[in-house]
Amino acid sequence: MITVLVVDDHPVVRDGLIGMLGAEAGITVVGEAGGGYEAVTKIADTSPDVVLMDLRMPQGSGVEAIRAVRATGSATRILVLTTYDTDRDIRSALEAGADGYLLKDTRRADLVRAVADLADGRPVLTAAALAALTGRAGESSLTDREVDVLRLVADGRTNRAIATRLGIGEATVKTHLMHVYEKLGVTDRASAVRTAWERGLV
Repeated sequence: MITVLVVDDHPVVRDGLIGMLGAEAGITVVGEAGGGYEAVTKIADTSPDVVLMDLRMPQGSGVEAIRAVRATGSATRILVLTTYDTDRDIRSALEAGADGYLLKDTRRADLVRAVADLADGRPVLTAAALAALTGRAGESSLTDREVDVLRLVADGRTNRAIATRLGIGEATVKTHLMHVYEKLGVTDRASAVRTAWERGLV
């Protein structure tokens, strides 16, 4: 069972995340906090496997909370879930010790998968976050849709299955893959998947 703590200064957002995650088999929400200062205390009290951490909150920012948690030596995995995706925000969070970075427009299934991935020790980063962390120009130009296609390729899906899953045409899938190959500097699906794994894209 994966234990989760939700940190966000908006009660409606917290309630939505708690309800969504609490309905998932294998996930238990053990607490919530409305600000960074409160989050540090709650994390110490509950020792959750994963924390969903907002960045900008009036009662202690997410970055401040992450630094404080890391200073204690806590092994809790911290997933930043925010509306902000500037290089400055991303770098501040990752340098403070965040283990993952997602935006609040992430789909439910992807968020649930991210929680499971983090609990298993796998990194969870948007293409923009990965680019900010590594400074790799090619990765910075990967679109969210291209990352979606990459993940499905890594799952072993065919182009037709990917097209059905994403609700796009098979020709569009092929176009996305061509762009991915070019940006990652590879020439085939196997190399794309291997490179994506090495760089934490999937």
